[in-house]
Amino acid sequence: MKGGKLLVFSAPSGSGKTTIVRHLLSQPELNLAFSVSATSRPRRVKEKHGEHYYFISISEFKNHIKNDDFLEWEEVYRDNFYGTLKTEVERLWAEGKNVIFDIDVVGGLRIKKKFPEQTLAVFVKPPSVDELKIRLKKRSTESEDKINMRIAKASVELATAPQFDKIIKNYDLDIALEEAKQLVLDFIQEPTLDKKE
Repeated sequence: MKGGKLLVFSAPSGSGKTTIVRHLLSQPELNLAFSVSATSRPRRVKEKHGEHYYFISISEFKNHIKNDDFLEWEEVYRDNFYGTLKTEVERLWAEGKNVIFDIDVVGGLRIKKKFPEQTLAVFVKPPSVDELKIRLKKRSTESEDKINMRIAKASVELATAPQFDKIIKNYDLDIALEEAKQLVLDFIQEPTLDKKE
């Protein structure tokens, strides 16, 4: 696999990474396309197959794992698999696009490891774990148990921040959006080196 740049945005749920990624996708000069992940989790009310995720069964997901079809994958919660299909990235590269990912920290770091020169890995940091809890409750999409699970996971995810190329502190959304755009712009304008001089 060889193509354009890869922009990885990772963060705990509720940090604002999806809002940042949507903003970046709306900037034509960045020439970005969104990598739609595959998942075995059930579809939520307003989600569309092929737009938000590729919704596939657990057995289909496991078949893809067996066939080495994923760039990265993970069982995020029990029987809730998420992954990036190689065909998805190849399709977007064939369109001449830079590919942006809204992805969990484990998957983000795996992509960075596979494509160290082509990938900018950005960690979006929330103001605090308490603020995360408030944001997740405001969404009203999940039970208290699910929220508590996400909060417990967030503490572990926050510890991985130093492994990313850049950290954006999302304390003020407008500033975070501007910072993200500048980071991406600088990165896509750099020539990709196949090997270090």
